[in-house]
Amino acid sequence: MNNPKEQFSLIYDQYIEKIYRFVYVKVNSREVAEDVTSKVFLNGWQAYQKNQDIKNPGAFLYQIARNAVVDHYREKGRTKVTYVEDLFYTPDTAKNPYEKAIVNADAELTISALGNLKKEYQDVLIWYYLEDMSTEQIAVLANKSIGNVRVMIHRGLEALRNEIKEQV
Repeated sequence: MNNPKEQFSLIYDQYIEKIYRFVYVKVNSREVAEDVTSKVFLNGWQAYQKNQDIKNPGAFLYQIARNAVVDHYREKGRTKVTYVEDLFYTPDTAKNPYEKAIVNADAELTISALGNLKKEYQDVLIWYYLEDMSTEQIAVLANKSIGNVRVMIHRGLEALRNEIKEQV
């Protein structure tokens, strides 16, 4: 497959949901996440046209996404709107409305606490727990050693727990 459009189309299909979810956790708004994700792939396509020898498309797109989120917050101070149901897909195993409310409240609390962590902890925790990436994959994305990523996951999770305790 020598056609750059087809090649990038495959990359797009593989990463669109992951990049959207990553951006959404950072901006907490459907509309903003859609806009930022569009910019990520537009910038990715433009860069890909110039250099198709990208060794790790995931790391390439996540770096663009991180920069796009930073740009978003630089451009405007925005209020955060959270739609928890879009972030976490959980099978509807709750037996009654009370159980559903508890699940949603827990997810909202976790998202709120995650937003108060250092950016590097947010990224690592999102990749590890939401994207189900290995420490090796995260090390490549974050440009860190595997050992450093493991420590960041541990410290990030500890910080998240402490943040949740403070909010409760």
